[in-house]
Amino acid sequence: MQLAPEIFKAYDIRGIIDKSLTPEVARAIGHALGSEARARNLKSIAVGRDGRLSGPALAGALAEGICAAGVDVIDIGCVPTPLTYFAAYHLNADGCVSVTGSHNPPDYNGFKMVLGGQTLFGELIQDLRKRIETGDLVHGTGTVRQAEVIDAYLDRVLGDVRLARPMKIVIDCGNGVAGAVAPQLFRRLGCEVTELFCEVDGNFPNHHPDPSKPENLQDVIRALRETDAELGLAFDGDGDRLGVVTKDGQIIYPDRQLMLFAADVLSRVPGGQIIYDVKCTRNLAGWIRQHGGEPLMWNTGHALVKAKLKETGAPLAGEMSGHVFFKERWYGFDDGLYTGARLLEILSARPDANAALTELPDALSTPELNLKMAEGEPFELVRRLREQAAFDGADDVITIDGVRVEYPDGFGLARPSNTTPVVVLRFEADSQAAIERIQTAFRSAIDAVWPGLALPF
Repeated sequence: MQLAPEIFKAYDIRGIIDKSLTPEVARAIGHALGSEARARNLKSIAVGRDGRLSGPALAGALAEGICAAGVDVIDIGCVPTPLTYFAAYHLNADGCVSVTGSHNPPDYNGFKMVLGGQTLFGELIQDLRKRIETGDLVHGTGTVRQAEVIDAYLDRVLGDVRLARPMKIVIDCGNGVAGAVAPQLFRRLGCEVTELFCEVDGNFPNHHPDPSKPENLQDVIRALRETDAELGLAFDGDGDRLGVVTKDGQIIYPDRQLMLFAADVLSRVPGGQIIYDVKCTRNLAGWIRQHGGEPLMWNTGHALVKAKLKETGAPLAGEMSGHVFFKERWYGFDDGLYTGARLLEILSARPDANAALTELPDALSTPELNLKMAEGEPFELVRRLREQAAFDGADDVITIDGVRVEYPDGFGLARPSNTTPVVVLRFEADSQAAIERIQTAFRSAIDAVWPGLALPF
């Protein structure tokens, strides 16, 4: 069977409905996944899906394929991705798949896959493609049964998280699948909830469900201004990422959220390692040390961070994109809903939630800047930077994921995206002049190894 190779991404499978991703392709992927499960002696896989219109057909076809390999499927219906991860634990399934296009446009969908507690990424995803193309498939007859996990999930969170006082909050689900769970979760925690776009609608008629982009948080900012709510929470399309907005309309980006979570977790796990990705603020390392923890910078990518969390036994990890992973008191998977609950637990113990957030250390920074290139070129550009570039006055050049150059008063980052053919650039410093100086250094370095590019800064 011929497949579009570009749907097999670094951390998941993702394609355009009825073009690169059809029910026939989903069935083949299911058969390959089931065959891989059989090779690992795994017997059952939970399958959940987000609110996209293509979800039922794709999830059904995927389940058929898994069953064709002789592996049983537990269909948990339309739930946020973290509830699919939770289902694997709760139902004792040997793996799980979330059928989701995450924050992509409505005509996309895809699969986030876990087998035996291991998130599939990189070569493991390419191996599925090879199985399909070479016909390396096992045959059998699996069964499908339905299960409901929302109530069990709510009970598990409510058994863990306690608010010191009731809070008034705004939640914006952007018509993503988080809307199926978030309103009742936060009400049962004792919050007074103002709902925005919590009806699950795969057309995303109001705004795109991606809280990492400020334009998608404007409705929350407006609602906080017009009501007496004290905090805003926004979720991405499949509920595994969280956006946070203060009463006065300030966006608290995930690397600053992580400071609050780190201080809280380290109060119970002194000396714990806290993992964060290369895009995060340089204020994090000092903050973690100050609170008795050990900072560990790691590669960007939810699957890569999860693998590192498992390997190190760290109690907490987080990414600039908004994926936060609690191992302390939780399972170690990324969960925007649970992260929101933990945030409220911390803030409810403070008389002023706004101040607790705005007092966190901050720095001047650019948003993520994308330098578009042809397929394969971003990796080559960054390789040349790593091998040839000289950055005068730098304290350190970190090359675990791209090139991150640390200066006494800021940093610059260039890394190749694993999902699209762009180089991601980000700059942070103590002053605007320092940002401009670091950008000039990067401009010279890039121009020296790859002349003539139209840089986005």
